[in-house]
Amino acid sequence: MPLAWGMARDHNHAVPELPDIEVYVEALAARALLQPLQRVRIATPFLLRSADPALAEVEGRQVLAVRRVGKRIVLGLEGELFLALHLMIAGRLHWREPGARPPGRVGLAAFDFPTGTLTLTEAGTKRRAALHLVRGEAALRALDKGGLEPLTADLAAFRAALKRENHTLKRALTDPALFAGIGNAYSDEILHRARLSPVKLTHRLDEAEVARLREATVEVLSEWTERLRREAGASFPEGVTAFREGMAVHGRHRQPCPVCGTPVQRIVRAENEVNYCPRCQTGGQILSDRSLARLLKEDWPRTIEELEKNPALATPRAPPAKGGARATARR
Repeated sequence: MPLAWGMARDHNHAVPELPDIEVYVEALAARALLQPLQRVRIATPFLLRSADPALAEVEGRQVLAVRRVGKRIVLGLEGELFLALHLMIAGRLHWREPGARPPGRVGLAAFDFPTGTLTLTEAGTKRRAALHLVRGEAALRALDKGGLEPLTADLAAFRAALKRENHTLKRALTDPALFAGIGNAYSDEILHRARLSPVKLTHRLDEAEVARLREATVEVLSEWTERLRREAGASFPEGVTAFREGMAVHGRHRQPCPVCGTPVQRIVRAENEVNYCPRCQTGGQILSDRSLARLLKEDWPRTIEELEKNPALATPRAPPAKGGARATARR
């Protein structure tokens, strides 16, 4: 069964998800709400993905709202103008002194306010971050993938979104058309909290499992939002990453599960991965990482007991080369 994957494995450059975006929004609102946006300085032509209205129209307009739409950060300006920013994988925000320049090669834009300058950076050579300027709520909604807001949805709405299509749980949670704001990292944490396999199909969930998954989703996203809020305090959030100390399974390959002590396992495809506990989530089954399974053949462990008999597999290995083979769940 092929898995649907999240975003990059780079520990510093993983897609900001709902908790990170919420804390960005709160920090930006505290600094820019009801302030005039004096100027937007674009350092690369690849950032702006819209042509009408012209970007110059935002100059001098007051910020009336700062909010999240999916994984986008949206500034609502006078005149029903909306600046919608998607950070993608490596985009990060920084609050600097008024008039600060975007830094070096990684600087993409600067948004000038009387109280300070918001700079946008993107590490690496690929330019994925995207900025749209649109007019009116309808145009803003057109940018939204339409996924359910997981923190406010009731059980019936959650169930309907989850079972709209028959996907693996990993794919369903990270599909922005089904659920808003959940990516690779927090889907791993949610599924571990819910004690559900990432490759279980949504149509095979019973009512108790659906309820457990919804509860885990709300708990994990709420807890991490509050934790990141406390860490930032009065400062603007820096060091945003999807790999954080205190996570149960994400980014913790071969470290002990905090619940049962079993080494956390992962399935890797190129730069993407899913992390899980085989005892808590898959009934002791080791899901097959096809690249390693092909190499080890009959020596590939299928259960926790077989894994424990092979000490070589209990030591960390280097990540596979980019473009590696697909990963599947052993049936």
